[in-house]
Amino acid sequence: MAFLDERGFLYVLADLLSIVTIASCLISKVPQIRTVQQLQSAKGLSVNGLLMELCSYTVTMLYNYTNGYAFLSYLEYPILLAQEYVLVYYVLRYESLLGQRAYMWSGIYVAVFLGFATAIIPSSVLMMLVPFTTPVGATSKVMQLIAILRSKDSQSVSLLTWGISAFTNSTRIYTIMLDSGDKMLLANFGISTFLSSAVLLAAWYYKKPKKD
Repeated sequence: MAFLDERGFLYVLADLLSIVTIASCLISKVPQIRTVQQLQSAKGLSVNGLLMELCSYTVTMLYNYTNGYAFLSYLEYPILLAQEYVLVYYVLRYESLLGQRAYMWSGIYVAVFLGFATAIIPSSVLMMLVPFTTPVGATSKVMQLIAILRSKDSQSVSLLTWGISAFTNSTRIYTIMLDSGDKMLLANFGISTFLSSAVLLAAWYYKKPKKD
């Protein structure tokens, strides 16, 4: 049976990991949101990093949507995006950044989002933006790492959220190797796995009780 030979088992494992990855995305940001809510603080979180991550998710989701790809093939992105909206709101709130400027940029974001979704803005613009999602996503993680290292305080950073991020990125490396072997995607998820793991370790270290 194909299921029992080595090749069959590897592909079944890849399918299972894909399901686990998508399921993990359903809750990946929830622990971080709850942590910020409970502490009523966003200390140790990078606002700019979150906004860059928001832009990366938005471009990726809109690109898939405007190209008419199967919804299940990019389901994780609208799920992550919805959670990101909530997280950004609470971070801006507790950082006292919910002012006129924030509402103005929110309005611009909604207008651009709807412009792409309704094809008022041509999809060719999205095609030019997509290659930048990898460096933008990586930069957002670097900024979060720097924020933790500078503040030496990760009280508001959720270890579970970053653990899920490191795990889901690493599983994508395996599934892509079996599926397409796309070097660009492998590099993307390889970098993301490394940086998510680095943020996780830094957050864990600075959550340790300080010695007198």
